[in-house]
Amino acid sequence: MKLYIGNLAYNVAEEDVRTMLEEYGSLESFDWITDRYTGKPRGFCFAEMDNSSADKAIKALNGKEFHGRNLKINQARQNKKDRKKRRRW
Repeated sequence: MKLYIGNLAYNVAEEDVRTMLEEYGSLESFDWITDRYTGKPRGFCFAEMDNSSADKAIKALNGKEFHGRNLKINQARQNKKDRKKRRRW
């Protein structure tokens, strides 16, 4: 399951988030999102874990304070490119 991890403080390191998530299971993939011009973190990332580990992480971490901010963790929505296009009349 692919997870969205949001409301991260801008001074949080990628390794801190990885370590926090690995307490609930192994990561299959991890995407740290940065600004293309400045290279600074954008305050969110994506991680992929097996379903049972992802459910545990969501239940345990959603709303938890992390570096002064409350995390928002949920199942990631599909990419807009992958969504079925609707006709607009």
